[in-house]
Amino acid sequence: MNAVMNESSYVEETFASLDYAEEAFRGREFESCTFQDCIFSESDMSGNIFTDCRFIDCNLSTAILTGTSLKNVAFIGCKMTGIDFGSCNEFLFAVTFTRCCLDYAIFSRNDLKKSRFEECSIREAGFTGSDLSGAVFFGCDLSRAVFVRNNLAGADFATAENYSIDPEQNTIDRAVFSYPGVLGLLDNYHIILK
Repeated sequence: MNAVMNESSYVEETFASLDYAEEAFRGREFESCTFQDCIFSESDMSGNIFTDCRFIDCNLSTAILTGTSLKNVAFIGCKMTGIDFGSCNEFLFAVTFTRCCLDYAIFSRNDLKKSRFEECSIREAGFTGSDLSGAVFFGCDLSRAVFVRNNLAGADFATAENYSIDPEQNTIDRAVFSYPGVLGLLDNYHIILK
């Protein structure tokens, strides 16, 4: 294990090129820290608290985040395939994603109000029972992503593509869509458009 992570609390630290793949580091607190080019794939990160932190070009694929707090955390250029964000601590949960791979990620009962997903691949991800009101999906690929019982009121899908959203299963009042993407609201009806 990396010696640099022996403390239980870190403030305004920068961590670069750490490799914690398939290892556990739990119960630590990070405030205003930056993680650059780090590998946390299949790592057990349960119970950690991240406040005002940034992850840049990190690999967190299938990391375990049970009870982990993500309070105003930005992920930039990260690989985050298969992460279950539904297992995170709900208190003050706030995240943004820029140029991230979120394929197969799970968002279950997450408060994603006004969250921003920018130029992300979110293919085959699952959004269930989450509050995505006012969220922005700017330039995102939502191929085969599943949306069930979410609040999408005022969400912006204008530049997103390949989404399929059932208006009977989700609240979409004042959500923003553009043509031809808006046709993804009709997928469940098996109609033919000419």
